[in-house]
Amino acid sequence: MITTQDWADTRLIWDYHQMGHAPRPCSVAIGLGSHDLGVAETAVDLYNRGMAPLLVFTGATSPTTRERMPRGEAVHYRERALELGVPSSAVLVEPRARNTGENISFSRELLREAGVDVSSVLLISKPYEERRAYATARKLWPGVRIISASSPMTLDEYVDSIGDPRLVIDMLVGALQRLLVYPEQGFMISQQVPRDVVEAYERLRQRGFTSRLLPDATGQARSQMRR
Repeated sequence: MITTQDWADTRLIWDYHQMGHAPRPCSVAIGLGSHDLGVAETAVDLYNRGMAPLLVFTGATSPTTRERMPRGEAVHYRERALELGVPSSAVLVEPRARNTGENISFSRELLREAGVDVSSVLLISKPYEERRAYATARKLWPGVRIISASSPMTLDEYVDSIGDPRLVIDMLVGALQRLLVYPEQGFMISQQVPRDVVEAYERLRQRGFTSRLLPDATGQARSQMRR
């Protein structure tokens, strides 16, 4: 059973995961692969609003996307963008990446090989992955301005779109753990996590919302929280 306190804690974490950046014109928009075609649709909307002249979709497949996107996340994103009217000349595909770090590194390599001069990136992810994507890009692509974006959804709307409230909470808890653990492993920049968000994370973890936690990192995360 998901309690009122569980939902209150989840909302705190949901709000923290979102960067609150206002979209602005960038050199390129990069859509990070996932199970969510809304990333591609948001990228198309931003393209149509003149926020980027070029779209890059990045992502291979994962256990959660293999059946739904058998040709690969980036390929399915591209197909959706073309369905929505984006010309093929405005879309590049990076089909190898299997994690956020590879999304950034491989997209950077693709754009370099294509001769695209990049000074700013509109980085498009799932709503609860904005901060993780931002922190990863800042680490792996220094000197480039990063603007985070996602589908404009409330937590309730996102839960409805997934159809599994417990899974959504698990995903938010797992994403926060990575923000706590990954900086020390060199995967992303460190960001300050407010105490109330950390406390909400700890309560949800103790309540058993743990299916998306890294298997060997719980102790590391708790160590980070004590600092």
